[in-house]
Amino acid sequence: MNFSSARQYFAQEIQQPDEHINLAKAALYIAQEEYPNLYPDEYLNALDTMAMELQERLPSQRYVLKVIQSINQYLYDDLGFAGNAENYYDPHNSFLNDVIDRRVGIPITLALVYLEIAQRIDFPMVGVGMPGHFLIRPDIPETEIFIDAFNRGEIMFPQDCQERLNQIYQQPMQLQPEFLAKVSKRQFLARILANLKYIYLNQQQLEKALAAVERILLLFPGAVLELRDRGLLCYELGEFTQAADDLEAYLTKAPHAQDAAVIEQILTLLRRTR
Repeated sequence: MNFSSARQYFAQEIQQPDEHINLAKAALYIAQEEYPNLYPDEYLNALDTMAMELQERLPSQRYVLKVIQSINQYLYDDLGFAGNAENYYDPHNSFLNDVIDRRVGIPITLALVYLEIAQRIDFPMVGVGMPGHFLIRPDIPETEIFIDAFNRGEIMFPQDCQERLNQIYQQPMQLQPEFLAKVSKRQFLARILANLKYIYLNQQQLEKALAAVERILLLFPGAVLELRDRGLLCYELGEFTQAADDLEAYLTKAPHAQDAAVIEQILTLLRRTR
């Protein structure tokens, strides 16, 4: 498999232990496949500059809520960052360079800007992978304060998260502890790529959807459903050898999958092409 230089940089970045992965840099390598002339250092410097400007606005007593209030005022009032509710499924919302340039994004990419700036002012925060709506929280033990970066840094508590979940799914949903658990950096990046994958599938941009799946598999080589999806996308794109390898591996790993019969039919067709 021939990786672009952006793909190679991405692969190198994520080979490190999770805590050493530079999240912003890895996200910019994701964007670099869309924008080959993108220079990640320009955007890393932009985040540095934002953090320096914010540092001057911080209160002398750095209580958690006061720091959050200062970040919110800087990002949303001074710089004008906002959630892109009008064009939520625009792929540009998933590219960190576009989010910084255009000052709009979706929950996870606005959360990334927030996290990166917070980290630079020594106020570490972590991602929270609530289904349907990504959140962040201060990385402080026993803290039950959550931030919605998409909605101007709204401060939320577990009950608010429960209400938001019900709202998203339009029915009562039981808030499970894992819904508010910290996500790893690899999980964070995989969620950005999953967003891109589904956007591109809906737009029938199959090659770009395949590129997203390939990078998810770099993050999580054992992701069985992504292996299946790579096989199906390769089949659609006429890459039959890779398709057969992936779909055979999928059935080996998940022989009792609900779609096993359908996958076996596709494999039968693929074997005839060999």
